Amino acid sequence: MPIPPVHIIGAGPGGLATAAALADRGIRAVVLDKSGDVGASWRGHYDRLRLHTTRRWSSLPGMPIPRSAGRWVRRDDFVRYLEAYARYHRVDLAAGVEVSRVDRPGPDDDWVLHANGGRQLHASAVVVATGYNHTPHVPDWPGRDTFTGELLHAGAYREPSRYAGRDVLVVGAGNTGSEIAADLAAGGAARVRLAVRTTPHILRRATLGWPSQASAILCRRLPVRLVDRLARPVERMLPDLTEYGLPRPETGLYSRVREGAIPVLDVGLIRAVRQRKVEPVGAVVSFDGGKVTLADGETISPEVVIAATGYRRGLEPLVGHLGVLDGRGRPLVHGRDTHPAAPGLYFTGYANPISGALRELARDAPRIATAITRRL
Repeated sequence: MPIPPVHIIGAGPGGLATAAALADRGIRAVVLDKSGDVGASWRGHYDRLRLHTTRRWSSLPGMPIPRSAGRWVRRDDFVRYLEAYARYHRVDLAAGVEVSRVDRPGPDDDWVLHANGGRQLHASAVVVATGYNHTPHVPDWPGRDTFTGELLHAGAYREPSRYAGRDVLVVGAGNTGSEIAADLAAGGAARVRLAVRTTPHILRRATLGWPSQASAILCRRLPVRLVDRLARPVERMLPDLTEYGLPRPETGLYSRVREGAIPVLDVGLIRAVRQRKVEPVGAVVSFDGGKVTLADGETISPEVVIAATGYRRGLEPLVGHLGVLDGRGRPLVHGRDTHPAAPGLYFTGYANPISGALRELARDAPRIATAITRRL
């Protein structure tokens, strides 16, 4: 009997890179994706987006991003790159196939993927690559359902023109929220406020031509306290925004990274705050009709609330029953390793490292392919 192919769930960068690496080793892989083409989540990002990682360290194995895309690659250019990558490596893509559950009847049996249309697909190994930003998350704020204005997740935001002349509150001061706030301010919103729960560390994307990502790669394996000390003078190269309501964080930069908080790379936020086009305010506590109460007790009445409050991995329905997830729904193992409870099941793209997610999943792909080859 022929060996079933390896099935890869997700046609984003991680899934495509792993499929290409398996093909290089003579292993047949089929990439399954519920959308109609590769890079679906990237197509849905806001128009202004550019990668915060350099072109060199955002390329996938076996095909660099073209130099014509520039150092900081635009969203549309990256989507075109993913399309070209799939063609170049002749990735076997099964579009429109949504996998709802992954099972293994017995320790010596093939993996079985339950998909739409009642299909059951057999696989010799499974790679889950559905992405770090899978399911939009909006906090269940008290009174949220009573809000009479417009409430949307940042994943639904595209560009600022429809918000021109309107009062907008952006909730969440991570990279997405900070960039959307700056985009709205430049795009003609009447008022833009940025709700901040924990003050972020802010860095330049590059200093004198040296990208912040390069420093992150060099510092990644150094002691946390040492990196915290090294980062302080770099942060102080940027203006102090305390008088504008955005004080410098007291916690060390790398200490925060280890807790899951990636620094904000400035692409316009600092200027917008200093020009008072973006107003930092307290965290959102509750809603009451058209009013929003903040952590400092202030009550405001924005017309629009954009929740840049992150995503969930959404892995529980797919593999939660296999005992391979932690209490926060993240894989217990990652990359080339498999969990003892589910040998032959791999995960890629579920970390948010300071060195750049694309760089790390590009490094994971050949390691996973090698592990699968040895296993088969």
